[in-house]
Amino acid sequence: MPQFDPQKYSYPSRRNVVYARRAMACTSVPLGAQIGLDVMKAGGNAMDAAVAMAAAMPILEPTGNGLGSDCFALIWVEKEKKLYGLNASGVAPMALDAKMVRAMGHSEMPKTGWLPTMVPGAPAGWAAINKKFGAKPLSELFAPAISYAREGYPVPVNLEPQWEKDSQRIAAARSKEPAPHSYWWNTFMKEDGTHYRAGELFRWEEYAQTMEELAATDCESYYRGPLMEKIVAFSRETGGYFCEDDFRNYQPMWVEPITTDYKGYTVCEIPPNGHGITVLMALNILKGLELSQVKDCADTYHKILESIKLAFADTKTYVADPRYMKTKVEDMLSEEYAAQRRALISDRALMPEAGAPSCGGTIYLCTADPEGNMVSFIQSNYTTFGAGVAIPGTGISLQNRGANFSLEENSDNCLTGGKRSYHTIIPGFMMKDGDAVGPFGVMGAFMQPQGHVLVAVNTIDYHMNPQEALDAPRIQWVGGKHIQLEREVPAHIGRELADMGHEVEVLNTNITMGRGQIIWRTENGMLVGGTEPRCDGTVAAW
Repeated sequence: MPQFDPQKYSYPSRRNVVYARRAMACTSVPLGAQIGLDVMKAGGNAMDAAVAMAAAMPILEPTGNGLGSDCFALIWVEKEKKLYGLNASGVAPMALDAKMVRAMGHSEMPKTGWLPTMVPGAPAGWAAINKKFGAKPLSELFAPAISYAREGYPVPVNLEPQWEKDSQRIAAARSKEPAPHSYWWNTFMKEDGTHYRAGELFRWEEYAQTMEELAATDCESYYRGPLMEKIVAFSRETGGYFCEDDFRNYQPMWVEPITTDYKGYTVCEIPPNGHGITVLMALNILKGLELSQVKDCADTYHKILESIKLAFADTKTYVADPRYMKTKVEDMLSEEYAAQRRALISDRALMPEAGAPSCGGTIYLCTADPEGNMVSFIQSNYTTFGAGVAIPGTGISLQNRGANFSLEENSDNCLTGGKRSYHTIIPGFMMKDGDAVGPFGVMGAFMQPQGHVLVAVNTIDYHMNPQEALDAPRIQWVGGKHIQLEREVPAHIGRELADMGHEVEVLNTNITMGRGQIIWRTENGMLVGGTEPRCDGTVAAW
């Protein structure tokens, strides 16, 4: 056969937007998008398609999510003309608190081992969506995941560098603390101790068996049955903190989406403990600024960056489990507060500091069905493979969302048992005049709100089509005055931003710049989708 390197491309590649009349499914790996479309062709709705895709993505893209992930969703129900929000983020074990972690010698939460693990919310989230909106049983929706886990699938190109890099992180943790990490190593590394490469077959029989058990019990086994018992037993055997009641008491939450108007469009996000509010605060600031007619100029980039910095300074200070937040969401989203923050922006880079609003941080998928229903869905381990902890005999690998807790006692986000942490994964949705425009998302930890802002600005201010909005060069604020630019950003813009006081870093890889999907519904009722050029993204259309 011809010899080639799947990581090497000598010439630029161009994608067109994809149109469809009936249905569409988008995600970061081709097989995942095909699953969603097959479900809708077989009579399932957009919610069924999203659940089937979400159930398969831990096997198809384990570098982004797992059976121990959390998830969030924004669900548009066409008949009701209503947008629903689902928060299926996990909670910390009741046995853990910040004082205990500090006594172990930690000044911040670690990212590997048992300390950052939390009760996973994703399986409960799938079951909740299916119970409320599903037209198909979980046994049918989980069948593709079971098939791929049992028969295997070729690893996509984009997974290989992530697999290689994160296995080094977990190898270092395993060398210090073998017990909780050894099963993960035996599962995700080949017999010779190397990572899986693009095109190699990955099988996981235990994942298939667990998915069959989840389908048979409507995911109850995970929280109140044999699977829960296996998780808790392994936790106790290897130094973890879970008890049975941590799982028995867990429930996902249906929440009211939060919104802001941006130049005639309604941008929708999930409320805290997620940081989707960062998007809305940044857009509130931006809509009072005059942006240049040309997107690719230093002035536009500067104003976007400064708005994001100011929003992030607040949300990283105030966002937490809503039961513990002292600052009100409505104060953070008020026009008066946006005006105060906007007034701080000049032609020089700011050192961001939190204000006082009370005075006045994966895989992403989206679906659309013939009835007009749409789903924006996100699911995540947090840092690639998460905690590096997998439960023997189950196919369950655990997220490390607890790494986002603060250990400072005066923080609203301070670690406490039973508490949800600050969360970085956010599904997005856009509306106009009370009707759906469609779902969008850009995954990638603290890049996510920035990616949402860029997609909104590209779409609304600069009239870009969905593919163009995702293709556009990205910028990212990473702390202080430090910003990162993709190499595709024209060099003169980088120089001008440096002259404005930004500390500019030009990236040679764009894997940290987020990976997104978009489905819009046009005025004549057609669906039009774009997918991420920075990964193996695919639009499946019917």
